[in-house]
Amino acid sequence: MSDSFKDREQAFENKFKHDEELRFKVQSKAVKLFGEWAALQQGLKDAAANDYASAVLDADFEEAGVQDVLRKVHADLSAAGKEFTQHQLENEFAIHMTAAKKAIMEG
Repeated sequence: MSDSFKDREQAFENKFKHDEELRFKVQSKAVKLFGEWAALQQGLKDAAANDYASAVLDADFEEAGVQDVLRKVHADLSAAGKEFTQHQLENEFAIHMTAAKKAIMEG
């Protein structure tokens, strides 16, 4: 392999790694923000709200994507007597995803 090809290959690998790290940071921040929102919907405040948001973040590692997070929040909100449709929760998560992207990009 030529040095030029190796350099391009390394640059591609570095970009891929950077993009994946950025995607992970954005999703983690979005999940945390969504967890904070869900905590407020349940009337949780201060340490309890922070603990709940952390539990939502932990739920994000159960499977790829955010369906695990949406299921947890939906179940917890329902148990607290707060009814939201799946669509409403997906829209709310999208709002937090946008906020997370903005926060990470503005750094």
